[in-house]
Amino acid sequence: MTNKTIKVAYLYEDLMNTYGDSGDVKIISFLLKKQNYQTQVDNISLGAKFNAFDYDFIFFGGGQDFEQTVVAKDLPRHKETLTKYINEGKPMLGVCGGYQLVGTYYKTNAGVTIKGLDILPFHTVFKADKRMIGDTRYMSEWGEVKAFENHSGQTYFDDKDKLHPLGEMIEGYGNNPQDHVEGLRYRNFIGTYSHGPILKNLNVANAIVKMILEWHNERVNAQ
Repeated sequence: MTNKTIKVAYLYEDLMNTYGDSGDVKIISFLLKKQNYQTQVDNISLGAKFNAFDYDFIFFGGGQDFEQTVVAKDLPRHKETLTKYINEGKPMLGVCGGYQLVGTYYKTNAGVTIKGLDILPFHTVFKADKRMIGDTRYMSEWGEVKAFENHSGQTYFDDKDKLHPLGEMIEGYGNNPQDHVEGLRYRNFIGTYSHGPILKNLNVANAIVKMILEWHNERVNAQ
């Protein structure tokens, strides 16, 4: 019998849910239900055990500096499983803080460096004099994306041969004011500053659903 339950790991749902990022998980669940799949969402919070390969999709939302600092202290426990999951091309979406913490570090306004997981070669620096806020539009491989951004963290790729942007800016700032690109695509990991939530853009949502179902079938068949 086909397993019709999709398992979603929501990393630190109780701490990382700025600007309604949980809407992304709700949209994924809605689209999967239309294809006759049920969705089980687990909150992987402080102290929880976690094996990324038990899940079909991992979501990591945004948070303020304080919550991000708390999460950053707990997160290294999951570095090994997340590194393997991301590098093997399994589907994951990180929004704002959840995007930043997959990189090497995030330097706060106070000059404090929050260590990231150092899975992918990029870093973020908070610049208080340049808050990037407002409507944003960019062109992705799946077509135009419309969203909302509100961040002072400026993200820079340290290896542009390995990392690719999620999209080219049409309106707004994206990763930073200089590069004119938004987010990150590495295999099936997507990082973005797009709130709104981003998956109200059904072109992106449907692409992620396709990734999820492909990995789900592979995972279930291997059991």
